Amino acid sequence: MEYRKMGRTGLKVSEICLGTMQFGWTADEPTSQAVMDTFREAGGNFIDTADIYTTWAGDLSYGGKTEEYIGRWISERGVRQDTVLATKVRGKMWEGPNGEGLSRARIFRACDDSLRRLQTDYIDLYQCHWADLTTPIEETLSALNDLVRAGKVRYIGASNYPAWRLMEAIATSERCGFARFDCYQPEYSLVERSLFEYEAAPLCRHYQLGVIPYSPMAAGFLTGKYRKDGPRPESVRAGGVLDKYGNDRGWAVIDALDEIGKAYGKTVAQTALAWQLSNPVVTAPIIGANTPDQLHDLLGAAGYRLTADEMQRLNEVTKYPKNWRPIWD
Repeated sequence: MEYRKMGRTGLKVSEICLGTMQFGWTADEPTSQAVMDTFREAGGNFIDTADIYTTWAGDLSYGGKTEEYIGRWISERGVRQDTVLATKVRGKMWEGPNGEGLSRARIFRACDDSLRRLQTDYIDLYQCHWADLTTPIEETLSALNDLVRAGKVRYIGASNYPAWRLMEAIATSERCGFARFDCYQPEYSLVERSLFEYEAAPLCRHYQLGVIPYSPMAAGFLTGKYRKDGPRPESVRAGGVLDKYGNDRGWAVIDALDEIGKAYGKTVAQTALAWQLSNPVVTAPIIGANTPDQLHDLLGAAGYRLTADEMQRLNEVTKYPKNWRPIWD
């Protein structure tokens, strides 16, 4: 496992970040702890979560459950000082008009709640999960700045922000002397490129924001379990994934990943991650796993890099309809 600086900061994070959305949903607590153990044993030190994980599981779960799992693991293993812990704020966590959003009062309460669940007195990276356009950006950043000054938060970041709002936040921090976003978390994969690359990627590169993409496997399509003439995987998401990506372009991507990977003795999934790890804009793609075995396979991408020709081939297979080149060309 290699380590990289998070953007312009001096913080060193593992080149692969462990996502935890499955914890408390499709992975119970013992399994979740085993996944985190496997990640740590492989040299991983960067774990990403969110307070709203796993609100979508209905009566089977509740918001904050994933943070509780992580908090107990950190406490029982005694690994807080060795773990770069990232969580998020924005989504609905309680009833009432202030149960969601990025107002000052909301952020302060949500941060204290996350600290309690995570069993820690500080969060390494506190991220706005998505934009709240009903709250002035100055109010949000002022609250985050106060958390940094209080020592409850070390660095701040944003996820899913449109590029214009991200730029507004950076400019506001510079104008007001607030702590600045130092990390950005977009959806990004070989088959989902334009949302990040058109506007946010050049901004992140220019302002030296760390980039930690989520869904680098495109909801599982890039794992290699989906094949043009193969059986349909047994998954509740399989139908939607195939409807979205199971076309000529998608199968061409799988074929290219397969061919490149075989030359290195690597899998389709590992090669899809290597495409991101070979991109100078990316700090650490976020991967999730339901079992230690699943995680072990994905961790095979650590240290795996592609040549310029291989990158060009994959970029060509997934090129835009317009005459456009990635900013790292």
